[in-house]
Amino acid sequence: MAGVAVSTTINGDSVEYLCQPDETLLDVLRDRLGLTGAKEGCGTGDCGACSIILDDRLVCSCLVLGAEAEGRRVETVEGMAHGDRLHPLQQKFLEHAALQCGICTPGFLIAAKDLLAKNPDPTEEEIRFGLAGNLCRCTGYDKIVRAVQDAANVMKGA
Repeated sequence: MAGVAVSTTINGDSVEYLCQPDETLLDVLRDRLGLTGAKEGCGTGDCGACSIILDDRLVCSCLVLGAEAEGRRVETVEGMAHGDRLHPLQQKFLEHAALQCGICTPGFLIAAKDLLAKNPDPTEEEIRFGLAGNLCRCTGYDKIVRAVQDAANVMKGA
């Protein structure tokens, strides 16, 4: 199978790669580009562990072909921190102990980032709805919701 040449922007950087026509964006990110934050939890778009933002839209990267990223903007969890300074969501996840095994955490962080970009002052119900596509087997959801609420308050004041 011939490779597909792709030029895209990932976390603000111009990136070029070759991928197979049937290769998922998740596999490209992890295996070709070394961006291992997005995880494959289910491979069917049901768990949210592989969530990324593609052109300002939250998507499961296991359902997007690598070739479909041509000319588009991709945001992954690796792009959230600025050097050694964590994004407020990352900081609040740590402070609220809103993570355990870590498989779902990058997806939750990206989903929360997308939610707060669209709704900087969400209610608890809106947070739960905005994160509903992400599954966690370890923590339950209360600590995650509290971390997002706290981060929203910090981000409003920034």
